[in-house]
Amino acid sequence: MAWSALWQWLLTPLSGQMEHVIAGAVAWHGRLMVAGWNILVPFGVLIARFFKIAPRQNWPQHLDNKAWWHCHLFMQQTGFALAIVALALLLFFGPTLPEGPVATAHATAGWALLVAGLAQILSGRLRGTKGGPTAAVFKGDHYFMTRRRVMFERFHKSVGWLSMPLTFVATMLGLFLADAPRWMPLVILTWWSLLTFAFVVLQKRGMCIDTYQAIWGADPSLPGNRRKPIGWGIRRYNSNRSPTEQKARQ
Repeated sequence: MAWSALWQWLLTPLSGQMEHVIAGAVAWHGRLMVAGWNILVPFGVLIARFFKIAPRQNWPQHLDNKAWWHCHLFMQQTGFALAIVALALLLFFGPTLPEGPVATAHATAGWALLVAGLAQILSGRLRGTKGGPTAAVFKGDHYFMTRRRVMFERFHKSVGWLSMPLTFVATMLGLFLADAPRWMPLVILTWWSLLTFAFVVLQKRGMCIDTYQAIWGADPSLPGNRRKPIGWGIRRYNSNRSPTEQKARQ
């Protein structure tokens, strides 16, 4: 009896109404937004932060593993594409949009996320050249950490991280606006709690390695290693010895 009552409570809309009725376009708008902004984009962020050096990669003998880059790019672009489709469904096939402070806040957060996503894509196109010893052209914005590259990294990382709490807020407002069943916000809250837990664990394990060192190594004479990494909580090695060798010397 207790399980039956709990199940009934979970299926009940947030307003307490006995029936949850929602237009198909609105339902698919929510599903696509959750898939894009709550699943793909956060996964892409975690991969970019913590897996620049793969768990079994023999770094620094094996440098510049591009697997993280391809995963990050695919997830961010796919997530943004799903968001565009979700927006089109709502604008062209959805019912008349509701009014009120919750609807305004949800719309504002949603448009802000779309602008941030577009800015991320455009900024990625303006990040400059790579360069380095293995490139056709040695002089590159990233290898020499030019002003252009520094500005890109500061912007790209700041906007990316600010988008995470904004995504959570926009999603919760959308569920409230749609009078979703109670289990939905609980699942979203649990999901973001798991993402946060994974972030804390990976951060404590020291897996947030400086992008520059992941690509070119830890030789202190390299241009990018002569300046502080951009961002917070980023791990950097002080020589090209393997992490195991450095720990043994400590």
